[in-house]
Amino acid sequence: MLDKLIFGRFIPGESLIHHLDARTKLIAGFYFIGILFLANNWQTYALLTLFTFLVILMTNISYRFFIKGVKPLIWLILFTVLLQMLFTSGGTIYFSWGSFAISSFGIVNGIYVFIRFVLIIFISTVITLTTTPMDLTDAIAYILRPFKILKMPVQDIALMISVALRFIPTLMEETDKIMKAQRARGVDFGEGNLFEQMKVVVPIFIPLFVSSFNRAEELANAMEARGYQGDKERTRFRILQWHLGDLIAALALVALTMALITLRIS
Repeated sequence: MLDKLIFGRFIPGESLIHHLDARTKLIAGFYFIGILFLANNWQTYALLTLFTFLVILMTNISYRFFIKGVKPLIWLILFTVLLQMLFTSGGTIYFSWGSFAISSFGIVNGIYVFIRFVLIIFISTVITLTTTPMDLTDAIAYILRPFKILKMPVQDIALMISVALRFIPTLMEETDKIMKAQRARGVDFGEGNLFEQMKVVVPIFIPLFVSSFNRAEELANAMEARGYQGDKERTRFRILQWHLGDLIAALALVALTMALITLRIS
């Protein structure tokens, strides 16, 4: 299952989303996550879901690929939904035990939280799937540029964020290999009580941490050997430029916001 995590990967393509400026996609992604909190009824969530699936359609990447990518995180999402359902009261009470209760209001809120999590994952995945690591780094550095006034190492921060995003699938693949090796030695994951399961996890984390530090050291040595200096101004081979498509994307988000406000009021 770990090898199905798609967040952090890049898939080359010639779609409309691929050709958008990296800064547009990054800002639009954060903006979309922000306006998600404007939704408060089924009409607004239906509109946001439709918009997200249209964006995925424009990437020319299969919906099945995105759905498989959500599966590794489904238990975390369901756990959050369960907490929302148990600790949200209101409406008709279906079940009550002590301080816990399952009500109609809690169920509705749980469904909304589930949709919100899935849409955030989808939009975040769209950004990483359609943006090269270098473009993503340049976009982050551009957005953080005003903080240079505060003497912040903007380029270094952008590089660290970009490398962290790209290391996610690598670490997942490494974890999957370690788990398969442990299974070959007779280790059963998910068996026994909580204490026994915690003991089983230790042989996974130790080699994973060692592997992570080794990869980080190799990357640092490679960058140092090439004379990389993040605080130096450098020319760029590829210059990020705004195009008509970026303007259309911005207008689409403005229209989406207005529609959300209208449906929210009504």
